[in-house]
Amino acid sequence: MCGIAGFISPELQQEDLYTLTRTLKHRGPDAEGFFLEEYNPLRTGLGHRRLSIIDLSEAANQPMYSHCGRYVMVFNGEIYNYSDIKQQKLPGVNWRSSGDSEVILEAFARFGAASFAWLNGMFALAIWDKQTQVLTVARDHIGIKPFYYYLKGAEFIFSSELKGICSVKKQLPVNYSVIPAFLHVGYIPHPYTAYLDVHKLPAGSFAEISLDAKGQLQYRETSFWKIGDHIEQEVLSDESAAKKQLDELLTDAVARQLVSDVPIGTFLSGGTDSSIVTAMACKVAGRKINTYSIAVTDGKVNEAPYAAAVARHLHTNHHELPISQKDMLEMVPGFMQVYDEPFTDSSAFPTMLVSKLARQHVTVTLSGDGGDELFCGYGSYQWARRMQHPLLKLASPLIFAGTRLLNSRFQRAGGMFESYPKGHFNSHLFSQSQYFFSEKEIGKLLHSPAFDLSSLNYTFGGRSLNAAEQMSFWDLENYLKDDLLVKVDRASMQYGLETRVPLLDYRVVEFALNLGSSLKLQRGGTAKYLLKQVLYDYVPPSLLDRPKWGFSIPLGKWLKTDLKWMIDQYCNKAMVEKAGVVKYEAVRELVRRYQGGKADHLYNKIWTLIVLHWFLHEHQ
Repeated sequence: MCGIAGFISPELQQEDLYTLTRTLKHRGPDAEGFFLEEYNPLRTGLGHRRLSIIDLSEAANQPMYSHCGRYVMVFNGEIYNYSDIKQQKLPGVNWRSSGDSEVILEAFARFGAASFAWLNGMFALAIWDKQTQVLTVARDHIGIKPFYYYLKGAEFIFSSELKGICSVKKQLPVNYSVIPAFLHVGYIPHPYTAYLDVHKLPAGSFAEISLDAKGQLQYRETSFWKIGDHIEQEVLSDESAAKKQLDELLTDAVARQLVSDVPIGTFLSGGTDSSIVTAMACKVAGRKINTYSIAVTDGKVNEAPYAAAVARHLHTNHHELPISQKDMLEMVPGFMQVYDEPFTDSSAFPTMLVSKLARQHVTVTLSGDGGDELFCGYGSYQWARRMQHPLLKLASPLIFAGTRLLNSRFQRAGGMFESYPKGHFNSHLFSQSQYFFSEKEIGKLLHSPAFDLSSLNYTFGGRSLNAAEQMSFWDLENYLKDDLLVKVDRASMQYGLETRVPLLDYRVVEFALNLGSSLKLQRGGTAKYLLKQVLYDYVPPSLLDRPKWGFSIPLGKWLKTDLKWMIDQYCNKAMVEKAGVVKYEAVRELVRRYQGGKADHLYNKIWTLIVLHWFLHEHQ
């Protein structure tokens, strides 16, 4: 796990390469390396910050040169099947290191970009061909690892985090066109960022960048894996066969991801996803597994006792990491510096804190991210199913109007029934289940109300999918990739902690895409049915049977108490009017209703406006 950066540029120099790369020092505190090559009229630079995980020797340092000397690579991530690729695709190579980086590079040198599809892991990489002067960049199947790039004219700059690009491209103009989408879903959706000319490389893609005869850079992007390409006509509905196959897939995924030359553990909340990852780790490790949970010392919800019960059953070496609300509040001022662009997921605060504490014990952790999206664990999937009922569709306007007259709890649920543009069901359902702004509300909020969120809404083909399946696949493609994985990557890498996600092994994802819907979400309301059936072979249901809480903070309470200063600072008239994006009268009315005590459900909308104006204040 590392930080990577680089450029093709007529202007940037060696010192810029140092600046760009060292901005990512937190991602790779163990070593650094640079490559710079000049060729008229451009200059190519590659930079690397290393967090040593596998093969701790200097032989695995980067940038790494291929055996033939033609290719130079920087790579961030872990490849879990690199030993298989060595044996099956690259026999007879005289290996200089024992890690995965050299395998990626030699596979590319021999087979080209076709080799990216073979990689089972999380990765972002860049390979420079010194002979043809072509830069090839790639990102893993699911989008676990980040890759940002700036492209304009004859200049291409890339980095693991936006702050890298911002360190050498000062005063990047803000991309105001993405603000409506941010207000709707709480993050900047791919392939966009908060800056013009800066993008996210799509997951499961590679791109080739080269100079054309006119002195402009040509960017050619190709997909090697897409969710939609792996949705098959037939589904697996035999419960016994499906359970056996899922058990085998998860066992193998976890076994591969336990390989490390540094201390490793699992995050354990006591919920389904973290418990099954931990159970599989205990099954295959051949040693006592380290597990880590947080103990909220002064909050209303504390999952530590549940995690401890699962840990006792699995006989792990369990650690409780104490976290107070004061600890999390102290992290708020540095939030924007960690996430670089508008990002509202407040569960980032406890994630950052638990990462900081876990890093004192281990360098690698396994997490249960992905289980809800793959196996229909969110309540929104049941809502998706309900709201497709013809009678409920017909009654939606009346239900919405009626809830406006009731208390905050009913108003929260009532947002689901507000009208929305045709074909925008998925983003509307997500937005309202998370208490963000609906499209109608955004139209009333913005000074320039013309916007189109069609790019956020699309359907998945391959076979006829029900509403819950469409919503879960949408979450995989959007919420998971642009919110949850971003949250975990920045929170953990801020402290030099590598977090692996076995449930997002692309083989597990392909399995879940083609699992019968009833084996994920049952008619009786049981979510993640098959995943739980596998887990119950390792952990008794009595230890897991409780409401789903999630990894959250009392943001609604804090914005009226400890964080009220943020409303005063970022939602005041001068700040809002200087930004010039939303109408102050609309903001004032939201704040008035929220602080009046009868509209507590507005807290996430208030937080979204705070984050937006916080960012704009820093960049205007």
